[in-house]
Amino acid sequence: MTCAGVDVAKGHLDLAIRFGSEEVETHHFENSSHFENSSEGIAQLEELLCESDPERIVLEATGGYERPVSAALGAAGLPVAVVNPRQVRDFARATGRLAKTDEIDARVLALFGERIQPEIRPAPSKDQEVFSGLVARRRQLQKMKTAEQNRLGTTTSDAVRADIEEHLSFLEKRLAETERQIEMAVENSPLWREEKDLLCSVPGVGQKTAHVLMAELPELGEANRQEIAKLAGGAPLNCDSGQRRGRRSTWGGRASVRKALYMAALSATRCNRKIRAFYDRLVDRGKAKKTALVACMRKLLVIINTMMKNGTQWNPEYQASSA
Repeated sequence: MTCAGVDVAKGHLDLAIRFGSEEVETHHFENSSHFENSSEGIAQLEELLCESDPERIVLEATGGYERPVSAALGAAGLPVAVVNPRQVRDFARATGRLAKTDEIDARVLALFGERIQPEIRPAPSKDQEVFSGLVARRRQLQKMKTAEQNRLGTTTSDAVRADIEEHLSFLEKRLAETERQIEMAVENSPLWREEKDLLCSVPGVGQKTAHVLMAELPELGEANRQEIAKLAGGAPLNCDSGQRRGRRSTWGGRASVRKALYMAALSATRCNRKIRAFYDRLVDRGKAKKTALVACMRKLLVIINTMMKNGTQWNPEYQASSA
């Protein structure tokens, strides 16, 4: 198996190609105008990888710097897998590689691709990238607004108060404009419009939650119930050893999706009779209220996943049995 690892930094790229069990060939492109992390450098990297014809190209998620690279390689028909940096770092430690440089990271990524064989996912379309960026931007603006509102409540300076109020007014305008762009993007796409209507048919799921799920959980309707719960960080994970049976807990996954689902589940326990009945049943059995709420979050996600897979609107009787 030929695997490639690409370590992506802000200004440069490192490529390592592993030919089966042979030594890794490493290309370091720092300070090279031809292989910078730019459109020109990515094009040259793409040409080199097309010649090598690897079975898997592994990149780490690096906060957005990897997106232009993965999109370009995916558009060229190359098999790209974007993986969690924590998994790669744990793998490196497990194989005794404690040092960390860009060149070493590229080698580790190539070895990770060969040994672990992470799943290759198709690159999101340009429209999906734009939509995801708008949803993420709305979340950023909301965080800034909350931070400024907290500062407004504690400041004693009239000058600072006036400045914060002016900034809050600006943030309100930007939030409204971003919301308008999100709604326009959905309205201009028949597929997204149908998905939003389907999601919003679930009591407890509002328009903003639907936007988050559409933008940041595109696997809805394609993954099975266990996979989709893990992606959202809602699956209870075991912690057992020998005769010890540890406490199950949920962690990991996509934080933004998990937060949106948590609030949707909280709303559903009040307005969705099926989720409310499930919640009451768990509490009556002695489960802590927060544990019961997390279980409702997972059940709601599984129901939504089934709806997306079948293309059906909310039906309490049918969905209760399928979940």
